[in-house]
Amino acid sequence: MDSSRGIMKKYLTYDDVQIVPRYSDIEHRKDCNTITRVTKNVWLDLPIVSSPMDTVTDFDMCMEMDRLGGMGILHRFQKSFEAGNTIDQFRHQKPDGTIGASIGVTEDYLKIAQRYVDCGAQVILIDVAHGHHKLVKRAVKEIKNEVKGTFDLLVGNVATAEATRDLCEWGADGIRIGVGGGSLCSTRIQTGVGLPMVSSISDCVAVADGYDVPCMGDGGVRSPGDVCKGLGAGADTIMLGSLLSGTKESPGEITKTGQWPNEILQKKYRGSASLDSKLDRGESKNVEGYSTTIPYKGKVERIVNDIMDGVRSSMSYVGAKNIQEYQARCEFVSVTPNGVSEAKPHLLTR
Repeated sequence: MDSSRGIMKKYLTYDDVQIVPRYSDIEHRKDCNTITRVTKNVWLDLPIVSSPMDTVTDFDMCMEMDRLGGMGILHRFQKSFEAGNTIDQFRHQKPDGTIGASIGVTEDYLKIAQRYVDCGAQVILIDVAHGHHKLVKRAVKEIKNEVKGTFDLLVGNVATAEATRDLCEWGADGIRIGVGGGSLCSTRIQTGVGLPMVSSISDCVAVADGYDVPCMGDGGVRSPGDVCKGLGAGADTIMLGSLLSGTKESPGEITKTGQWPNEILQKKYRGSASLDSKLDRGESKNVEGYSTTIPYKGKVERIVNDIMDGVRSSMSYVGAKNIQEYQARCEFVSVTPNGVSEAKPHLLTR
């Protein structure tokens, strides 16, 4: 909403837009290069990062994401020495691998960040729901000034150009974009706060590019096509939670429901601000998320390969040989509800 109060800008999310096909000289999607930056100094072969949720990313997910070319970021809802041990174990097995770890902005965050860097984390994520906050400002400046070693600082979550400008000025090496768009997040329902992802990414990237700070889209992704749209809107990487949950490499036990031979395999998936997650941490207030069980999906490699097949195909549709060309060549059109319906396989919508 602008300063005239009452006049609102129309914001669009993934279902609201489609990418316009363009002339292409790409002969095969395998020729499309997907190397990208997650932060100023950390590069990935794939633009995919697993979410720091306690039912998505732990040691196994970090190992597999690195093997596939992406990156995992450890969740912060564990004792710091446990996360440090996980990073150390990862570093011993993958001396040149890429791993991140998340922290908050209260308690001993400087000590924790230093421990993670000492153990070998290349990326430290300040993981808070509202990244445009004075506590984040303090934490960014203190971490950049006082934590010793080689690392980049990824900061979020934010949703506006103003917030992005401030984070870049404070010293962030990467911006995590997305407020209220997670599959188990109830922030928009309970608070009315949040912005649709495509427009939010576009606004934030327009500012971050001026600082040479990469951006990550986080939330709202339900399909490979949504990943393509997030990248096309300008995000350098896309963070995934629900799509990677329920896989072999995600934390948690596989449970069974039903009777043999028709048993259904499931795993738990929960939001970091869900009551279930908060109770495990001895908290019960400010619940803004849900928990559920989802069907077991098997190996995460299948999910990531399907997503990247979609990304490379989308790159070939617009004639882009790399992510940077893709961002430059992507043109969006807004679509009506009928267009959203038409975009789905018709036999499955009757």
